Amino acid sequence: MIETLAKLDEELFLFLNGLHTPFWDTVMYYVSERYTWVPFYLFLIFLVYKARKRESLLIIFCLIIAVSIADQVTSGFMKPFFMRFRPCQDPTIRDLVHIVNDHCGGRYGFASSHSSTTFALAASVFMFLRHHYRFIFLIFLWAATVAYSRVYLGVHYPGDIIVGGFLGVIIGILVYIGYKGAVKKFRKQE
Repeated sequence: MIETLAKLDEELFLFLNGLHTPFWDTVMYYVSERYTWVPFYLFLIFLVYKARKRESLLIIFCLIIAVSIADQVTSGFMKPFFMRFRPCQDPTIRDLVHIVNDHCGGRYGFASSHSSTTFALAASVFMFLRHHYRFIFLIFLWAATVAYSRVYLGVHYPGDIIVGGFLGVIIGILVYIGYKGAVKKFRKQE
């Protein structure tokens, strides 16, 4: 079963990674860059402040915690534990992989920390702001685009980004639940 899933993951990767053009190479390279999104992150901070003024600093802290946990779980635990090669590092297929700007990243890629961190941020932002902005669900499209860019660039299998995304959503929701529990406990003590 695992071998079948791994083979399907590899085939889907080769298909998606093979859909490259010079234009999309440039676009996906910048989609994948973290600093590209600084204005977006500032916009999210503005939305949090506008909707939840009194609690905004604590909520922003929670968003940072969610992203940090997601990154540590994937990069600090999962990649060294599972030791699954990135497609661009995998000796069995690396000659078939389209890599943009000769950037492959570290040796292992399961699970994607880009995917886990963006989905952790998306899930926690959604949980905190869903009652304030009807359009906030669109943040998941941003996270999915960043995650897909990792497959396009040849540095992750689809399974890496799916597991990373799922993990990120779980972490984002758990941080939100932790925040709500802490606030409830603090208010009881007053």
